[in-house]
Amino acid sequence: MTRPVDLPRNHFKHALREGRQQLGLWCTLSSAFGIEVVAGAGFDWLLLDTEHSPADVLTVLGQLQALSGHAVAPVVRPASNDPVLIKRYLDIGVQTLLIPYVQNAEEARAAVAATRYPPEGIRGVSALTRATQFGRVSGYGRRAAQEICLLVQVETEEALGQIEAIAAVEGVDGVFVGPGDLAASMGHIGELGHPAVVEAVTGAIARIAAAGKPAGVLTGDAALARRCMELGSVFTAVGVDVGLLARATEALAASFRPAAGG
Repeated sequence: MTRPVDLPRNHFKHALREGRQQLGLWCTLSSAFGIEVVAGAGFDWLLLDTEHSPADVLTVLGQLQALSGHAVAPVVRPASNDPVLIKRYLDIGVQTLLIPYVQNAEEARAAVAATRYPPEGIRGVSALTRATQFGRVSGYGRRAAQEICLLVQVETEEALGQIEAIAAVEGVDGVFVGPGDLAASMGHIGELGHPAVVEAVTGAIARIAAAGKPAGVLTGDAALARRCMELGSVFTAVGVDVGLLARATEALAASFRPAAGG
């Protein structure tokens, strides 16, 4: 006899709704072992990136399994706003998604539809997925949307012009500002500290908050991160695992070069 299992509570989604700051780390190392290393570091959420990393559905599955039992929340960024990719991540148990490159309300509505079963959306139905605990979660199809958190990423000047319309889409739980692509769209590629880029990022955060939606951002600039928090960013990523590893190892090697005669 099948033993019923309750639908997992998405603590990250509820924290955003309550306005509690969620501190995050971007993760692109794309391995279960790597995610275990940072799982206990003290962050509230870890972004498992599949847009700018070698990761895919199978590597994310291993990362989710590695995070089982840890309090930190996994957030997965698919490679694109693709309903097939979104379906596959939801089916392996992902409850929070960050959808890249959402340009307008229509694209935001498409992302929402991909996370909902008919008649509200277009998500395909399977009764034996990891998300359903292989058929053990009672009423999963009717209740899944309650614990799915959909975040959309605005990362161009065009998207910034549509912030209020995107934030107003029902089913969008938060709006994230992507400084890297935004800087590129403004003609300042790689210049994340350019005054115009900083102004665009902070202005976007303030507008998202004013629209009544949780705002988020990724920045390795501690001063900018704190400024964004002051303006209303409530899911704030403050570093990237690969960047931290690269810079720390460079600094360590450099610190020994004089003594080694290098």
